[in-house]
Amino acid sequence: MSSIASILLVCACACALVACHAGPLQKVGEVRGEGPKQGSSQPSTVRLIFVGDLMLDSGAGRTVAAGGDPLAFVDATLRGADYAVGNLESPIATVGRPVADKPYTFRAHPRVLRVLQGRVDAVSVANNHSGDYGHEAFSQTLLHLRSAGIAAFGGGSNLREAHAPLWIERNGLRIAVLGYNEFLPRSFEAGPTWPGVAWSEDDEVVSDIRSARLAGADVVIPFMHWGWEGESAPSERQRSQARLMIDAGAAAVVGSHPHVTQGAMLYRGRPIVWSLGNFVFDGFESEETRTGWLLQLTLDSQGVVAWRTMATHVDEAGTPRPVAEQKTPCGSRGVAEMQSCAGIGSGP
Repeated sequence: MSSIASILLVCACACALVACHAGPLQKVGEVRGEGPKQGSSQPSTVRLIFVGDLMLDSGAGRTVAAGGDPLAFVDATLRGADYAVGNLESPIATVGRPVADKPYTFRAHPRVLRVLQGRVDAVSVANNHSGDYGHEAFSQTLLHLRSAGIAAFGGGSNLREAHAPLWIERNGLRIAVLGYNEFLPRSFEAGPTWPGVAWSEDDEVVSDIRSARLAGADVVIPFMHWGWEGESAPSERQRSQARLMIDAGAAAVVGSHPHVTQGAMLYRGRPIVWSLGNFVFDGFESEETRTGWLLQLTLDSQGVVAWRTMATHVDEAGTPRPVAEQKTPCGSRGVAEMQSCAGIGSGP
């Protein structure tokens, strides 16, 4: 064997040895640890929690600035999930100016990120307040979230990024969560070369759901910012769009924005939770606007195994507390009628 051939053989062996011992690449969205190890008897299910509007300016911002914790009373519930997702209803930045002709504009200080870390793994930025302080503040928000280890979806530095799904990989399951806004102003929609949020256009939403399925998603869940504020029931637009998304392959549909809960229903056996209401939000006085829901979905490769909601109540500072004894919508696979349950239990 020539000296050159010998060198090539040694290099090939070394490369093979490295490949054999290299660990798997980190998965996008995997924040809370690994799935079950080989030989584990743990079932291939994932517990995913959704919460509604997280507005960390104003009352919650003052609580954090004073050393308080607006998520203290829901800490155990959030940490008990495999993965938790919320709707971030304000930019987190120190730059920008409030946009003109908008009655309410919000901007939270980056110090609020500490109360999200370890509790909320990802946030949708697809809403009508992400652009309150302009493109620079929005872009800074994405950077702050990334630095804190919190994934953002439903928005990005361009249209392609805004429509990209949040990928969650746990216990052998691949879950894609998509975020969309359809409440004005539309001026902060992402474009081909500029940042912003994903706008809800039916054909694009259907295409995104189908693309996620083709990309290997076992479960696809759209997280919508939709509906009319203060309305206790979904609009006909919400109803028709939810049916369209489930017909396209969504396993469930979850909504936020109206600042009240709007009930839930089943369509083709799949849950639609119209609005989770306010989760962390001050400035509201009525019982309806101070009541929100946490939603827990238990998922497997076929979709939703079981789902439960749990009521929360926010105080004057926007701090939520569980109301575990209150019965709220729930259901499970194979049960045709929606049920009522109290709190989020440990079982499906």
